[in-house]
Amino acid sequence: MRAIRVHQFGDPSVLTVDEVPTPEPGVGQVQVRVHAAGVNPVDTYIRSGRYGVLPTLPYIPGSDGAGTISALGPGATRWKVGDRVFFHGTALGRPYGAYAEFTVNDEDKLYPLPANVGFAEGAALGVPYATAYRALFHRAHAKAGEIVLVHGASGGVGIAALQLARWKGLRVIGTAGSAPGLDLVRANGAHFAISHKEALYLDQIKAAADQGRGPDVILEMLANVNLDQDLDIIASYGRIVVIGNRGRIEIDPRKIMTRDAVVTGLTLWNASQEDLATIYRDLVTGLESGVLVPVIGQEWPFAEAARAHDAVMTQGAYGKIVLLP
Repeated sequence: MRAIRVHQFGDPSVLTVDEVPTPEPGVGQVQVRVHAAGVNPVDTYIRSGRYGVLPTLPYIPGSDGAGTISALGPGATRWKVGDRVFFHGTALGRPYGAYAEFTVNDEDKLYPLPANVGFAEGAALGVPYATAYRALFHRAHAKAGEIVLVHGASGGVGIAALQLARWKGLRVIGTAGSAPGLDLVRANGAHFAISHKEALYLDQIKAAADQGRGPDVILEMLANVNLDQDLDIIASYGRIVVIGNRGRIEIDPRKIMTRDAVVTGLTLWNASQEDLATIYRDLVTGLESGVLVPVIGQEWPFAEAARAHDAVMTQGAYGKIVLLP
């Protein structure tokens, strides 16, 4: 089969298209023909060698994908050949990822892809939607009627958070840095879309949040830039969830104290399999009803994987970037 592999850590040029053996399913496993693979920022961190845990070289990147069941291993009874599925992670782990024509997964770690959802959209679910869901409801414990601010709301996780928050009855504020980005934020559920490039955008956020009370929940995609300012606008007893960060920042802890606020971190890799199963089952419900609609920003063929890795880290990129075998 064809697969994208990394033979040495480095810039996007290290991504190569190779012929490798097609993995066969073992006991309780199924083989998936991958129709689309999701590209996530973490894929670029691993590829560059700047990540806490690195795979043995060479390896196939990617954790998210969607496709059809192509073969069943011994004892696998939950699925049949031809079923449409999406997945996050593979049974083989690294060095076998989603950037391949085929992969293998445990049958209980696949989820049905509704007929109204395309394969590219299915590949957009794994990391972005599960991260947004876990941030909102497992870490921030957001409730209907509360106000949530989503920073960087035009990106993959941001769009997922907007749709999920609106679905679950929250009042939603989203930020973006361009007119098209703001249009996208509005189209995906935000009650208020605010440009973070405007000088007084923090005042606009406070005004939108119950005339100055501030958001109850903030999802922070770039903590090294925004966290100290988040502490200026968060409501009393508010919760800030740090999802993304690219450097150090100095904050005043007294701001946390005076508001009885909580600042918590999140990485999807710490979620238990039980938590993930709960999240993905609820996501399927939202997909079937049409309230969750993944936005695809760009589609690239395997041969352009390096350009996809550049694109996912470009400021102003919107929606989800996917690779097509």
